[in-house]
Amino acid sequence: QVQLVESGGGLVQAGGSLRVSCAASGRAFSVYNMGWFRQAPGKEREFVAAISRGGGSIYYADSVKGRFTISRDNAKNTVYLQMNSLKPEDTAVYYCAGGTIWGTSRRTSEYTYWGQGTQVTVSS
Repeated sequence: QVQLVESGGGLVQAGGSLRVSCAASGRAFSVYNMGWFRQAPGKEREFVAAISRGGGSIYYADSVKGRFTISRDNAKNTVYLQMNSLKPEDTAVYYCAGGTIWGTSRRTSEYTYWGQGTQVTVSS
C-alpha cells in the first residue's frame, strides 16, 4: 500500500512557473513508476507525464512537452512536476499516480495508487 500526497498547487499568471510535488509513504517508493495526470472541469482525466521507477524513461503529453519536466528523488520518496510557461489551458486539478505496470504509461488503468489532487489555476 502506498499513500500519495500532492502539494504545491496554486494560482499563477500565464507565462509563470509552478512546481508541484507528490510525497509517497508506505511501501518502497522506488518500485513504482510514477505519473502525473490532470483533470479540468467537465473533462476527462488526461495524461501529463510519467517517469519509470529508476528515472531512466520519461514521457510527456504533446501539450506539455518542452514546458513541463517530471523528476523523482527516490531517497526522498517524492516525484515532482516543474511547470514553466504556463497557459490558461493548463488549469486543472493535478494528480500523481503510482503503479508497477510500465505499458504505455499514459493510461489511468496502469496506475494503482492515486493522490487526492492539487489545484493549479493559470490566469490570463
